[in-house]
Amino acid sequence: MTDIAHPSSPDRRLAWTGYAAFGWAVAYGGFGLVTALTGTAIFYRAAHPLPVGLNWAAVTAAALVAVTTLAAARPRGPRLPRRVVLAALIGLCALVGVAAFGLLMDAITFVFGQTVDSWTGAANRALAGLGVVLLAATALSYRSSTSGVCPRCGAVHTSSTVWNRPEPTPAPRRVRASAYVGAAAFLPYAVMKTTWVLGGTFAGVTGEEMVATHERNGASELWLTLDRWGIDPTALLVALGVFLLLGLVRPWGQVFPRWTLVLRGRRVPRWLPLTPALIGAATLAPYGVAGVVYATLGTAGVITVSRGDFSTVGDALLVTWFGLGAFAAYGLALALAAWSYWRRTRPTCVG
Repeated sequence: MTDIAHPSSPDRRLAWTGYAAFGWAVAYGGFGLVTALTGTAIFYRAAHPLPVGLNWAAVTAAALVAVTTLAAARPRGPRLPRRVVLAALIGLCALVGVAAFGLLMDAITFVFGQTVDSWTGAANRALAGLGVVLLAATALSYRSSTSGVCPRCGAVHTSSTVWNRPEPTPAPRRVRASAYVGAAAFLPYAVMKTTWVLGGTFAGVTGEEMVATHERNGASELWLTLDRWGIDPTALLVALGVFLLLGLVRPWGQVFPRWTLVLRGRRVPRWLPLTPALIGAATLAPYGVAGVVYATLGTAGVITVSRGDFSTVGDALLVTWFGLGAFAAYGLALALAAWSYWRRTRPTCVG
């Protein structure tokens, strides 16, 4: 175990997170107000802007966050019922999370294309993502402060001198099994992508045709260069995603390995794997589940599926199942693994 300095009191932690979330609400509300008055869309579906009137939803959400965080953080005066404030914080966290949806896709697009579909939309999603973090922190601090538990370890105690990080441990067997299933779900997707980059044919499309499709859709020079070298960029991201998933459920994911030289043997900060894990789970799980529902309805003939760049609807559905089916399984496994990692690495206080 590692001894670390005594954490701040629950009330002080609540005040810091609450006022930080209030400051974010003021900034986000101002952002939504300016864009609404200037007629600039901040919500997009793919690359298509949605009505500017939706900007007022961001302003309204920011106002609700401001009122709620002040009610949670103020140390004196009449307080609203604890359950009401806590439910409001959690609900607003989920609502703002909807506005942040797609942040992961923006990051991937920027890495490989040095641009995004809309800078205004990306700024909105980045701001909303920050709001989710601050609201979640405020909700946790409020829960700890009003229930008398320690904000660090979640236990009830009157005093503590240090808090300890537990020794690295693997996740429970069921969590590890779900992680292996989530990783294995990408095998069909990897086979499909590898077939294309090696010049083969899959779902009626050759590798050359897929490169031409990427060019037609405005892929960056970096993306096209990797394609020509026989390296699929999404396959690289899949490899990183699987590495992250397995690190969340195995002990080596809590300690820097030997090849990190200076850092080897030191504990991995909890936020380092949890940040991409939570962003990935919040994006890929709903995106993949919605895609599986869409593919299921399309396969059953309930809805009409566009064939897109493929020769037949059947080919389009096959690629959808391979891609979005993997996202669904991986996203759900990532969410479960992140929750397990958060619980297993949570510090404990000692007197």
